[in-house]
Amino acid sequence: AKQRSLRNAAAAREAEQRKNDLIVYLAHDLKTPLTSVIGYLTLLRDEPDLPPEMRGRYTGIALDKAERLEDLINEFFDITRFNLSHLELERRDTDLRRMLEQMCSEFAPVLAQQQLTVSLDLPERLHVVCDADKMARVFDNLLNNACHYAYPASTVYVRAWQEKGHVTITFRNAGATIPPEKLSRMFEQFFRLDTSRASRTGNAGLGLAIAREIVNAHGGAITAKSAQEQILFTVTLPL
Repeated sequence: AKQRSLRNAAAAREAEQRKNDLIVYLAHDLKTPLTSVIGYLTLLRDEPDLPPEMRGRYTGIALDKAERLEDLINEFFDITRFNLSHLELERRDTDLRRMLEQMCSEFAPVLAQQQLTVSLDLPERLHVVCDADKMARVFDNLLNNACHYAYPASTVYVRAWQEKGHVTITFRNAGATIPPEKLSRMFEQFFRLDTSRASRTGNAGLGLAIAREIVNAHGGAITAKSAQEQILFTVTLPL
């Protein structure tokens, strides 16, 4: 009976910790769409001579990101139904090419701040059955990570291809080589590559941990490599 009581107490502590982790996860994820909304609204304010079609497009993107913020806030209210050890996936046929193109376009203000460009190498057709919203969160985190740690005025390379039974998506940027001892910890919760820089960007060291949770739930894998001032993240998903 005593052992059972101890096990129950340990399980309760673990459940509470997962709940607390989730709160921090979602708080971290609020940062990226908020940054995008602020970026586009600042652009609209500072550039009064923007053509009407461009103004309308930027307003639409800002609205989309604001709605994403609303979705994330709603997740807070559903927190008791969300279990990190068992992510509920809403799988549907997803056009990854379109998703990646749209995401890179929406990152325009962030890229401009660093004088970065994006090079896309995607097949004409790239479909996978997945939870589109959660995979968008993965790619958003990886692109955000690449922008933060890329050398200014460099190029971020986003590439995808399909092989037997799976699809591979890579994000590569030029940046300071990550030492092996830090590279092995990149996907740990709360691990920050550069504490001072992370605090300025609002990165609590959770983005890659979130990405790993989601990719693993899809039966895929996510890895990181770094050598010769290059940083490469690779995501593989089953078809």
